[in-house]
Amino acid sequence: MRENVVGQTKAVGFQIGVRRTFPISHKEAWKLITSKEVLSLWLGNVKSFPLQKGETFSSEMGKGEIRVIKPLQQIRLTWQKEKWEKTSTVQIRILHKEENKTTISFHQEHLSDESVREEMKELWEKVLNLIKEQIESAE
Repeated sequence: MRENVVGQTKAVGFQIGVRRTFPISHKEAWKLITSKEVLSLWLGNVKSFPLQKGETFSSEMGKGEIRVIKPLQQIRLTWQKEKWEKTSTVQIRILHKEENKTTISFHQEHLSDESVREEMKELWEKVLNLIKEQIESAE
C-alpha cells in the first residue's frame, strides 16, 4: 500500500497552493500581479502577456496559454517550463476581503513530482515576498 505523499492527488498529480493577505485593494493586487516585474519573476521576460482567453505567451523560461481571465479576480493558464515534460495549470486568484485587505492566491497542479512541487512552492513564496516588498516600498 502506497503512503500519501504531501501535495499529491489522484486526479491532478502534484499540486501546490500558496497565498498571502495584503493591506491593499483588489485593484492594487491585480495591478501588481499583472505588472512586468512580478510576471518576469515566474514567467521570465515575456514580450507581452495579453490578458485575453486563448492568447499564448513564451519566454526563455517556458510557454503557456491563457485559459480564463476575469479582470480583478482570476487568471487561469497553462504553463510549461522549458525543461518540463508536461504542461501544468496555474490559477491566480484575487480574493477581496475588505476595503484594504486582499488575498493573492497561487495554485498550481499537474506537476510531475515532489521536486517540481517544492521548486514551485519556493517560487510562489518568492513572488509573494516581492509583492510584499513592492507594497512596503510604496507606503
